[in-house]
Amino acid sequence: MLVLRVSIGVMFILHGWPKLNGGPERWEAIGQTMELFSIGVAPVFWGFMAAFAEVVGGALLIMGMLFRPAVFLLLITMAVATVKHVLGGDGFGGYSHALEAAFLFLSLLFIGPGKYSFDHKFLQKDKNRSRRYFA
Repeated sequence: MLVLRVSIGVMFILHGWPKLNGGPERWEAIGQTMELFSIGVAPVFWGFMAAFAEVVGGALLIMGMLFRPAVFLLLITMAVATVKHVLGGDGFGGYSHALEAAFLFLSLLFIGPGKYSFDHKFLQKDKNRSRRYFA
């Protein structure tokens, strides 16, 4: 899990950084995708949030911190990207990356961050305590 988290996290930081660094013009272009869902307001905000989800979500993924909320935001971002590419007629080669990433994040949502993560270290409930009562 550690290797998967770190490698995917780095890739999403690298993938999202140019978008985040692109500024309001780039954010607006990305955010216009929300019109596919009849959300035509604040395209700059939506574009920024997509870039933010990739960069900050990637960093949180690496650390295994706030893992499930980060993975959920990345899942939504990749689902929207998949719909954009499918409806844009990009073909399988155009939408396969986003679809594969969406399936990955859906799986990670259920799997969790693994043993070597901030969430495991600081948010793990004491399992030994419950065993004392039921053993």
